[in-house]
Amino acid sequence: MVETMRASSLSIIITLLAVVVSLVGCSTTKPAEKKSTPATAVAPSAKSFSPAPRAETTGRVLLGIDVLEANGFAAVKGKRIGLLTHPAGVNRQGVSTVEVLRRAPGVNLVALYAGEHGVYGDLPAEKKYPDQIDPRTGLMVYSLYSGVAYKGKSFKASPAQLKGIDALVVDLQDIGTRSYTFTSAMKLAVEACFENGKEVIILDRPNPLGGLKVDGPPLDAAWMSYVGAFRVPYVHGLTMGELARLVRDARAPDGIDVTDAQRAAGKLTIIPMRGWNRAMRWSETGLNWVPTSAGIQDFAAVQGYPMTGLGTYLGGFRSGVGNQHIFRGVSHKIATRDVLEKELRMLNLSGVQFRVISVPNAKTGQPAVGLYAEITDYDAWRPTELGFQLMRLACKLEPKNPFSTAKPGEQNGFIRHMGSEAFMRALQRDGNRIDLDFWFKQWREQARLYQEKSKRYWLYP
Repeated sequence: MVETMRASSLSIIITLLAVVVSLVGCSTTKPAEKKSTPATAVAPSAKSFSPAPRAETTGRVLLGIDVLEANGFAAVKGKRIGLLTHPAGVNRQGVSTVEVLRRAPGVNLVALYAGEHGVYGDLPAEKKYPDQIDPRTGLMVYSLYSGVAYKGKSFKASPAQLKGIDALVVDLQDIGTRSYTFTSAMKLAVEACFENGKEVIILDRPNPLGGLKVDGPPLDAAWMSYVGAFRVPYVHGLTMGELARLVRDARAPDGIDVTDAQRAAGKLTIIPMRGWNRAMRWSETGLNWVPTSAGIQDFAAVQGYPMTGLGTYLGGFRSGVGNQHIFRGVSHKIATRDVLEKELRMLNLSGVQFRVISVPNAKTGQPAVGLYAEITDYDAWRPTELGFQLMRLACKLEPKNPFSTAKPGEQNGFIRHMGSEAFMRALQRDGNRIDLDFWFKQWREQARLYQEKSKRYWLYP
């Protein structure tokens, strides 16, 4: 039965209460990377306006791995250590945490663990791979993305994979958006370790969007998956360490699915950052961005992921300009640039403007021209608003509603990423006539309640 767009007052109250009670919900497939050719983004050239000025920062943020080293590696000495990480798992100087731990005196690193994209980030999205010996270090790399299910969960470490360690160190860089899968890898790793009597040590890292940005729909419990392991708003505002506190304390499905005895006996150690606060965005940390996947090459793509990822999942919209500016450029397969520019400018989005840019194409020798979504006021910017407007515009610009004509599997994948089945049904029914303001207002109130409730997990002011 298709749900109506406008919920009754009682149903809205019930929805809000559900968000207050439950704070978790994430998903894993990458929203729009499949429609763009990954490439290092080139800084866009200014045209008719300039971004809002922002004071320079001289902040010095020490990552969890830096703090661990500053403390003489006390938390890991005398233990057989496994490390769950990826290429962005580096210290402040850009040295891989793998090498930092291998070289640290008194530290016994015995195994590596990896989620989606592999320990070196050289595997495409959704590519499954088996356990294997790492040719660089000689260590076993245990795959947490093999597709082999343990206790019905395909991305969860088995007892055999954890047998040779005393503690699992987790050093993963998240991007602050629910459908990015490294938080899911962390959640299942904590669950497996608590089940098998292994300590978990989280080396914390910044939420690159800052700790105050919370936006978008929360995830329906029925649609939780590896691309949605937490019932949080799409932009969640927490660090990896804070999410780890949430999954330890909350009951399943929001938290880890373990017995009371396993939860009580489980040991979670978080090595917090120094010098980071919630108002900081990545550009203010003094840290260099290391790509977390092929489509997230820089901070511009981190910001763009919640802006255009969902809006380009179904229908004719695409992200990127040529093979650059992934998640920041916007184009459509049938609408002309002039039509698209007019439609986007008419949106008057808070903190966002659009400009035409031209980028070289090394393959064709011809420049690619497209529209770039520029964040002009970070505080006013609502990360997911553009994406939902693209969904509405797709229904307007295309002959048929793409959310109704998509195959069932594609529709289900979209809901798992986006989070709200009720919105999907309204979009299918109403198309371009959907009342987005109604949904934005509802989600903002849910986000406000969520953020207040989630303060119990905060590690930073």
